[in-house]
Amino acid sequence: MINYKKGLILGATAAILTTVAVTGSGMHLSRSLAYLEDNPKRLVDEVWHIINDTYIDDTFNQVDWLAVRQNYVVGDSQSYETKEKAYTAIREMLEQLGDPYTRFMDPEEFKNMQIDTSGELTGVGIQITKDEETKELTVVAPIEDTPAFKAGILSRDVITKINGKITKGMEVEDAVQLIRGKPGSKVILTIRRTNQEFSYPIVRARIELHPVKSRIQNTSSGKVGYIRLVQFSAHAGKEMRDSIRKAETAKVKGYILDLRSNPGGLLYASVEIARMWLDKGKIVSTVSRSGEVEAQKATNRALTNKPLVILIDGGSASASEILSGALQDNNRATLVGTKTFGKGLVQSVRRLGDGSSGLAVTIAKYLTPSGRDINKQGIEPDILIELTDKERKDLQQSREKIGYLGDPQFDKALEILNEEISHFSKVNIESKALIIGN
Repeated sequence: MINYKKGLILGATAAILTTVAVTGSGMHLSRSLAYLEDNPKRLVDEVWHIINDTYIDDTFNQVDWLAVRQNYVVGDSQSYETKEKAYTAIREMLEQLGDPYTRFMDPEEFKNMQIDTSGELTGVGIQITKDEETKELTVVAPIEDTPAFKAGILSRDVITKINGKITKGMEVEDAVQLIRGKPGSKVILTIRRTNQEFSYPIVRARIELHPVKSRIQNTSSGKVGYIRLVQFSAHAGKEMRDSIRKAETAKVKGYILDLRSNPGGLLYASVEIARMWLDKGKIVSTVSRSGEVEAQKATNRALTNKPLVILIDGGSASASEILSGALQDNNRATLVGTKTFGKGLVQSVRRLGDGSSGLAVTIAKYLTPSGRDINKQGIEPDILIELTDKERKDLQQSREKIGYLGDPQFDKALEILNEEISHFSKVNIESKALIIGN
């Protein structure tokens, strides 16, 4: 059974928004650490076995995984005098899978990943991934109100250089190490966008992450609740619940849920939030390599049944796609904007036996309630509203416009919501009249 509360991540980035499943007592870890300090080859073998037992594809992407063990573990030719040599071997093994989401993290990288999960970052505030086809470092989305967001970095930008260093062939973890740094220091990102290159000098900062922002909007139909969810962190569920309850107390007529540039995060957070909007029905299914399917369903505990419009775009990834796909398939929400990112894989993250390094492994894919596999395909909106690069940049540079009148996608969402509120009210009046008549 897949544990939705530990070790599963859905972010399209390979470096942030993860939880870690730590098993075993401190004594067990201490013994493992001492043992692996003396025999780093055991760490290589441990990683090989984890991949062998849990990786989503039992063909290992057409790699002869038994031969890999023969080359890297069996025999005396590979002695791995130091942990660093073992780390190099592990990365070489995993690279053969061709999966950017299955990755080894040395102690520093693993520590940084755990810091990211705490809700505070030091850096510029972007999620990046390695494109599966081009192998280029690609921006999933800038985090709102961060230095990268304010500088004008956009979703789908390709990072070609970091401080002048060419990124071709660079791993995500290496790029993250170069981009991070002390608050107040500067990093220069060179990005490619529509065949043009731009350089962005960005000052690093300490970034405190609040996943939910909300307000009440007055419209021609009355009050509506606007909720912007920027990531599916450990605190997202609580903040979402508080926002919905506050809006219900204000007697709103409907909601706009803004998932634009939300790169994903924790699987259980997306399921938890879906249950706040959906009273019944399937939310998501996960499929492992053995074909086992575990479905998560609504639990008759929705906080509201009022009309809902969801804003999505190319930066809406993974957990955002689970939520928007679930509500779309169950006819609970209308999706407005552009096609989502298309990341439908689930990773398990675990601490390795040396007690300090970690491993993320792609163990499953997820399907929307109707059975859609959105990996590399994305979710299409019900109503397509595209923005020009200029409009996107203007919204980022004048972030106070996002989710307000003058934001073209928000304007369309509000128009659709007003129509749905009118229909919802009419249906309610007719239902009440029917009850009274009986």
